[in-house]
Order: sequence, then C-alpha cells, then structure tokens
Amino acid sequence: MRNIIMVGVLFSALLAQQKIGVVFSEKIRLDFEEFKEVEQQLQLDLEVIQREYQAMAVELDSLVKDFEKQSLMMSEELKKAKEQDIVDLNNSMQSYQLAKVGPNGELTRKQAQLEYELVEKFKSAVNTVATSKGFDIIIDGSQASLYTKPTHDLTDDVLYELRKANSAQK
Repeated sequence: MRNIIMVGVLFSALLAQQKIGVVFSEKIRLDFEEFKEVEQQLQLDLEVIQREYQAMAVELDSLVKDFEKQSLMMSEELKKAKEQDIVDLNNSMQSYQLAKVGPNGELTRKQAQLEYELVEKFKSAVNTVATSKGFDIIIDGSQASLYTKPTHDLTDDVLYELRKANSAQK
C-alpha cells in the first residue's frame, strides 16, 4: 500500500512539471467537415451495394416463382437446370455480399483506409499544436475527462490545424 501511495506521489510530482493539454476527439469528429464527407461517401457506397444486392434478390425471387409455377410441366433435365440456376444466383449473392461488406470486403477496406487517413491527419494536427504551444502531453478528453480547465482545451486549435492542412491540400 505504501508503495502505491509513493508511486502516486511521484507520478503527481512528475505531472506537475509537465504541461498537459486536452483535445475532445468527439467534437472534432462532429465538427471537422472531412469526417462528415467520409461518412457520406461511405453511406453512398453502401446504398449502391444495397441496390445492387436488392436487384439480385428480385431476380432470385423471380426465378424461384417461375420455377414453382412451371416445375410440374418441366422435364427433369430442365428442372435440374433451373434449380442449379437458383442455387448459382443464391451463391453469387452471398459471394457479392461477402466481397463488398464482409470482414475483408471492399467497403470494409475502404472504410478502414479512410479512417486511417483521418486519424493520421488528426494526429499530425495534434502534434503540430502540441509542439507549437509547448505541451508535453495531450490526452483525449472524450475518453477520460470529466472536467477540463478551458485553457487546457486545445480542440479548437486542432480543428484549425486540420482545416488549414485540408485547405492546403485542395
């Protein structure tokens, strides 16, 4: 117990010498336009995938209904061919879904890449602000802060850096 108290006292003394800032990443996610643009782009991509999948589902439904209506009048050969068409389209739909939105799907990979790029921009902006203002430690207030002294809140500064870097790229 005594060691824990001693470590706490030493840690407090160390932190007293450090300049600590806070950034609220949730506010940046909500206020930085590029986050919104990425979310909108991913939503549009998902809607395209859903429309394509829905078209396949309509086609499958049509095949099944036609098969059910005509199966009594079909030869065994034709019946097996139609059944295989239904199975193939069903498998194709599952493959499509997996390829587009599965764990390693196209949309999943695109989302991960875009999020990675945004996080890198965010980290770069935080580093720029921390360096220019002489902060030793920056913490994410969205995760851990119940109260932050306004002079330690660097969220607006980071937003400014993000927007400045974004406009320089365009």
